[in-house]
Amino acid sequence: MHFSISVKGMPFFVFLKKFPTFLREYAEIRRQAEKSGDDFPFAKLYPCLEERDEESGVVAEHYFLQDLLVAQKIFQMNSPSRHVDIGSRIDGFVGHVASFREVEVFDVRGQNLDIANIRFTRADLTAEDFSFVDYCDSLSCLHAMEHFGLGRYGDRLNYRGHLVGWDNMFRMLKPGGKLYFSVPIGKQRIEFNAHRVFSVAYLLSLMEGRYDIDSFSYINNENRLITNAVLDERSVGNNFGCHYGCGIFELTKR
Repeated sequence: MHFSISVKGMPFFVFLKKFPTFLREYAEIRRQAEKSGDDFPFAKLYPCLEERDEESGVVAEHYFLQDLLVAQKIFQMNSPSRHVDIGSRIDGFVGHVASFREVEVFDVRGQNLDIANIRFTRADLTAEDFSFVDYCDSLSCLHAMEHFGLGRYGDRLNYRGHLVGWDNMFRMLKPGGKLYFSVPIGKQRIEFNAHRVFSVAYLLSLMEGRYDIDSFSYINNENRLITNAVLDERSVGNNFGCHYGCGIFELTKR
C-alpha cells in the first residue's frame, strides 16, 4: 500500500485533529469491505480531511468540461417539468442550469445560500429509506456518486453506498426520464477517502436492463473531452485508456 500525506495549505493542528477520525473510518470501511466482498480493491490512501465541515460545492479537475457539456444538453432538451441534481457543483454545473431554469439540489451537506432558480434539499442518497419515488423527469449526478459512503463529506460510512445511491436515483426518476451521470473512470479501485474509480464495464453492468444509453463522452488523462465516443469492446476493456478519466453518460430510464 502506498501512503503519503500532503498537508500543504493545511494548518498542522487541523491535521492532528482530523487525521485520527480518518484512520478510524479507514479501519471501518475495510471491515465492511471484508464482509461485503471486495468489488473495489483498495489502492493508495488519499486523505481529504477538511471538506466534511464545508458547505457543498467544490472545484476540481474534469468539472468545467463536464459541467458545460451536460448543461448544454439540458438546455437543448424540451424543458423537463422538474430537474433535480444530486451533489454536483453549485459554482459550476448547477449555476449553469440555474441561468435558464429552476433546479432542485439534493446534497448530504447543508447549504445556506439563497440563489435564484436553485432550491436546496438536504438528503442522503445512501439512506435505505429514501422516500423520493417517481419524483422527477430529469436528473443529474456529476462527479458525485464516487464519494457515496466514504465519509469524505460527513456521510455515513457504507462500502456499498454507491449502489444504494444508484438504486435511489433509479427510483427517483420517472420512466422515460433522463439521467445525466458522470464518475471517474479507470482501473476499478478506492482511493480512500477521496473517491472510487469505476471501470467502464462495471458501470455498463449497472445500467443494463434499466437505462438506454443515448450518448457517452469522456475526459481522458490529458484532460481533453471526447464527445459521442463508441462503447466498443476494446475501448470498454481498457477504460478508453484512462487511469483517472471521467465518463459522462446521457441515459433514458426504461
